[in-house]
Amino acid sequence: MANLLDEETGPVREEGRDVNVIAKQLPVEVGVGSTIFEVILWCLAILPGLIFLLMKIKAGTYLRQLEQKLQHDASQIDNYLEQRVVILSNAAKLMDKAVALDKDTFTAIAQARSGRGTGRKDGDVLSQEYAQADVIEAKLNMAFENYPDLKAHQEIADAMQQNSYLQKEITAAREQYNDTVRTWNQEIQVWPTKMIVAAKNKYTTRIPFSTSKEVKKQAREVFF
Repeated sequence: MANLLDEETGPVREEGRDVNVIAKQLPVEVGVGSTIFEVILWCLAILPGLIFLLMKIKAGTYLRQLEQKLQHDASQIDNYLEQRVVILSNAAKLMDKAVALDKDTFTAIAQARSGRGTGRKDGDVLSQEYAQADVIEAKLNMAFENYPDLKAHQEIADAMQQNSYLQKEITAAREQYNDTVRTWNQEIQVWPTKMIVAAKNKYTTRIPFSTSKEVKKQAREVFF
């Protein structure tokens, strides 16, 4: 039997294809077969029905705990984002003493700060907040390019170094969040116990963290 996916004969998309996160939550649904399965267990004997009931209770507890872990992981990203906005805000104030920064920079900072602590977070919300911080950083980097003497300012240099460190922490926290999202999306599809419980509670899949269109555009540019 020949290879189902043959890299030699194609088809090959030479122009390439970009990858995007699909921002869509899919509800968990079970058919009548699941109901029949549960009825059969109770008809066979009380013991199988009770055992499956206990399994569903355990599955429900597990999924609720996993949902709390999602919140925790999202909160970690939020914490790092808040620190990053504060640091960039301080750097902007220091720069403003030396040069006239664009008012849009401080507007972006105000918007980023106002988005903190708005409750439940998901991949889309976190991605938007991350994009706001990127906008601030881009404006400050433009100031660095226009006024190279600012790089000699120790406090500004320290602030930008802290920003670089937080970028790495945010990346690691994003990976952790996306891993938990993947676990959630897989677990709610495990039949019969978890999937039946997820359908009863009207759970849906979660949307992973994704980067903004602006960042993707910048990644394609030539930096050197």
